[in-house]
Amino acid sequence: MTAALWEAVTQAVMITAFVAMMMITVEYLSVLSRGAFQNALFGSRWLQYLAAVVLGAIPGCLGPFTVVALYAHRVVPIGAVVGAMIATSGDESFVMFSLFPGTALLLTLGLAALGLVVGPLVDLFLRDLSVREPCPELVIHEEEGCRCFPGREIVEQWRRLSRARGVLTTAIAIYLAAVGVGLLGPPEWNWVRVTLSLVGLFGGFVVSTVPDHFLADHLWKHIAVRHVPRVFAWTLGVLVGVAILSQFVDLVSVVRENPWTILGLAVLLGLIPESGPHLIFVTLFSQGAIPFSVLGANSIVQDGHGMLPLLAESRRDFLLVKAVKLVVGLGLGAAVLWGGL
Repeated sequence: MTAALWEAVTQAVMITAFVAMMMITVEYLSVLSRGAFQNALFGSRWLQYLAAVVLGAIPGCLGPFTVVALYAHRVVPIGAVVGAMIATSGDESFVMFSLFPGTALLLTLGLAALGLVVGPLVDLFLRDLSVREPCPELVIHEEEGCRCFPGREIVEQWRRLSRARGVLTTAIAIYLAAVGVGLLGPPEWNWVRVTLSLVGLFGGFVVSTVPDHFLADHLWKHIAVRHVPRVFAWTLGVLVGVAILSQFVDLVSVVRENPWTILGLAVLLGLIPESGPHLIFVTLFSQGAIPFSVLGANSIVQDGHGMLPLLAESRRDFLLVKAVKLVVGLGLGAAVLWGGL
């Protein structure tokens, strides 16, 4: 039990740190380009959907975290989040590609195509149900003197080091060290670990070089004070709850021979915002014990850890995305199962 709780804590720290780094990146690029980064996506709604779905289809949870960060900054609409979360299968993607790569590729492409269809429909019919208040749009500096890289002033800023810069720099240094030795993220060097390191290095560069007013207004007050505590609290709470539940419930024993029962169970377990419980369906499918429809329905509804940051941003938006995925997953899964797959 202690090991499970410790794993929940480390995962919560990793998720929170990555989301914070992505928010720092979005803030920096937006101000650096005077809004051009935002406007590029704002100018094409289909580009928003496509970018979100591609990020979601990348194995693991880093892509969905990025989409949630963009949504938190109002760069993409709620439909893009739905599309990304349909396209993603979380960490289960890695297992699927190792056990049945051909089917996994077809499933990933199918989920991405489904996300491109459902996402726009959500914005067309359900956009008004989304809560837009939790975080305003990115603040774009209009004054001519705003520079993200102030040159020689950087040395002077470090001579009169502010508390915010000192705290953020120390936190990022600890994060990079933890990733480097394997305390956060995967224990071995792979593309996930490299990505976590590169994002941390860029975050460190931003914190080390931006002007004091940018640091205070954008990075400290907005991200560190407003977002990070909520993301960490909700993420840790959900992960600890799942860890405790898994000690008392044997998920494997719940599986029944009735495929319709299994389909319902797969969809319901897909609501859990956690990578792990869904592996039972990946394993059973690889053994030929369940049909493709069950695996597909679970993959549509589940999203690994990808939805946890959205849960911190807005519980209503979290429930909206999950409700849409539940309806789509159950309906499409039932249709495919009825067709004999």
